[in-house]
Amino acid sequence: MDDRPHHPDDDRRLLRVVLAVPVVLLTLAAAFCLWLAIVTRPDSGGDQAAYGGIELACALTLVLTGAVGALWLAPSVRRVMRWPWAAPAVLLGLAAVVRWASSGA
Repeated sequence: MDDRPHHPDDDRRLLRVVLAVPVVLLTLAAAFCLWLAIVTRPDSGGDQAAYGGIELACALTLVLTGAVGALWLAPSVRRVMRWPWAAPAVLLGLAAVVRWASSGA
């Protein structure tokens, strides 16, 4: 039998693993959407379908990175997961804004 007192920080490792799952999955989905936005090239200046696809992929990237940000903003999550967990999603969001602005649609 273990007589040691339970320390509240002992559970943080398991909680970090549990919270890492949605953060990592949302970040990977955002990276995929941004990749789609980057590799989509319009055939001509009037290729509205390609421009629409770029805009949709960028918008989805922003929604997914916003979900990571919203999750990270919860104080209980921030105590367990520090800034480096949300940084990749923020960078993907910034890249999506740049791609959307440079798409010329």
